[in-house]
Amino acid sequence: MSENFLNKKIREMERVNKKGDIFSFFFNRTKKYDEKVKAFLEILNYKEAIPYGLKDNILCIGAKTTCGSQLLKNYNSTYDATVVENLRKYGFEPLGKTNMDEFAMGSSTENSSFFPTRNPWNTERIPGGSSGGSAAAVASGLVPFALGSDTGGSIRLPAAMCGIVGYKPSYGLVSRYGLVAFGSSLDQIGPFTRCIEDTHSVIKMIASKDEKDSTSENFEIKDLATTDLKKIRIAIPREMVDYEGLDEGVKESFYLFVEELEKNGVKINYVNIPSLKYVIATYYLIAPGEASSNLSRFDGVRYGKRNDKSNYEDMVNLFRDSGFGIEVKRRILLGTFTLSSAYYDAYYRKALKVRRIIKKEIDKIFENNDFIINPTSPVIAPYLNQITDPLTYYLMDYYTISANLIGAPAISLPIKRVENMPVGLHIMSKRFMDNELLSFANRIQNLSPSFKNGFFELPDGGEKYV
Repeated sequence: MSENFLNKKIREMERVNKKGDIFSFFFNRTKKYDEKVKAFLEILNYKEAIPYGLKDNILCIGAKTTCGSQLLKNYNSTYDATVVENLRKYGFEPLGKTNMDEFAMGSSTENSSFFPTRNPWNTERIPGGSSGGSAAAVASGLVPFALGSDTGGSIRLPAAMCGIVGYKPSYGLVSRYGLVAFGSSLDQIGPFTRCIEDTHSVIKMIASKDEKDSTSENFEIKDLATTDLKKIRIAIPREMVDYEGLDEGVKESFYLFVEELEKNGVKINYVNIPSLKYVIATYYLIAPGEASSNLSRFDGVRYGKRNDKSNYEDMVNLFRDSGFGIEVKRRILLGTFTLSSAYYDAYYRKALKVRRIIKKEIDKIFENNDFIINPTSPVIAPYLNQITDPLTYYLMDYYTISANLIGAPAISLPIKRVENMPVGLHIMSKRFMDNELLSFANRIQNLSPSFKNGFFELPDGGEKYV
């Protein structure tokens, strides 16, 4: 196996002992190719650094943090997120801030208030969301890796649609300090890469206990271990593979990979997790509720252009009405409704109870299985503007939401393509079994037909980008 992409490129250019050459390589590629993909909202120029892509809801001094919203289009970061500080210790600086669905609310990056990002495999299609800009940047070879945030699948879904690796660590593994909050009990920062070795390298740099984030944990990322596939037991929920929204091509691709796992000695168990049918409803009560609370700070006083009105209520209403996009307004209204005194017990409190049931049932599966697998997305990347019904996009999160609800780590790997568009395999393990998850993913990545010469293929066989 050849050296992984991140180390290969960095070592290749460090031979001349100039970090500036590394930055220039990716900077020039971005200038050349991003006009079509539109992965970046802002390009920075640190020169003497190794670059990466940074989702535009993660703060970095010297850059704007717009969250993909017109409301924050002129907001300059006032401090560095902990992940940015951690990467800087190793000589990494952001090449730029990547595009996203406004306030991370969306599954397509069409909800950015600036412009949609396009899928490098077919620029008429979406890259997924909400971290679509980060995924597209890596899949275009514009950066060796990128960071995104994942509240219900916002790293793994675009990774699947763009044909790269997307990893959501266990809740608490990576500090959220400096991440603009969407759903505080669900959000987690994680990397996009082109192979598991790079994923492992990045997570070792960014994972840390942080006194500025009380939810962060002191957890050691160990070296990748050798996994004996004959000792691995994997659960496949029937509710996932029998899902009526699952595209036949995606289903076939998934089962072909399952066959490869079985040929290599993995034990496959089909299981039932009855509560999975409630994950969408549960998530879309809890997440908007938390978003409604977190976004209440945007009142026209502290952020954005202040409107002159005779009273505070009129000023706030005008600011939010003109500043927030349609999807953000929809979720804020839903969250405010479910948190209201008249409906709190009927909806929000009930959703919290169902969340505990979901965790209990999944933990029960992990008593006899090491991992749970399923497709990452029920469909390949749709065309831009193809979907107009928000519920259709919400249902695309069906396979990824449960990991956020229970705080578990999960990863998406590319497998066999459908209509020359990437398909993702989703792997979830028990919370804080991240070392085991990464080691297993590293062991099986070479079973994918999309994995060649040490990393997952780029569009056009990589000829355009490598």
